[in-house]
Amino acid sequence: MIATHNLSKVYSNGKGVFNVNLKVTEGEVFGFLGPNGAGKTTTIRVLLGFTNPTEGHCTISGLDCRTQSAKIQESLGYIPGEIAFFDDMTGQQFLEFMADMRGTKNTKPKDKLIERFELESDRPIHKMSKGMKQKLAIVGAFMHDPEVLILDEPTSGLDPLMQRRFIELNIALPRCLSSSMSSIKRLCIRGSSPLVGSTTLRC
Repeated sequence: MIATHNLSKVYSNGKGVFNVNLKVTEGEVFGFLGPNGAGKTTTIRVLLGFTNPTEGHCTISGLDCRTQSAKIQESLGYIPGEIAFFDDMTGQQFLEFMADMRGTKNTKPKDKLIERFELESDRPIHKMSKGMKQKLAIVGAFMHDPEVLILDEPTSGLDPLMQRRFIELNIALPRCLSSSMSSIKRLCIRGSSPLVGSTTLRC
């Protein structure tokens, strides 16, 4: 479902990720480990089509991440490590915007997620706490029943109760790649580090 072959992204200063080889199969929860600056987020950005690789290639559900990223986004849920919202929107308006972008018609999953995470969706985003914004990101990532989930620090800012609810949700829907150590310990079938195997980096 997620595959990379000799994937490299090199920046002008010589830093980057080199020769990333991953294969995540359907139904598998995969943990992508490494210290800050190891290239986890860079690899995720390449997978999402936000930046192009210098060498190699990657696919999600058989679709090329470089040329078919728009199609991939329709069936993918993503929680970034640093979340950027339209602060002039309410949470509900943001979720409606995301649903329109994906062509999502069924609102029942969204409503259930709002209830599950006690999201105050009518509140303006600029008045939300970090934890409430994280809940909004979770609902936005899961509400269209995605085939693939890519989660970068997904429980950041959540209190212990909400962390547990998030873990329970993912146990019921095991299909993600995560770079959060706390989530990885409780969720993942297997994992990999940018510091081991055939993957190398320069800092």
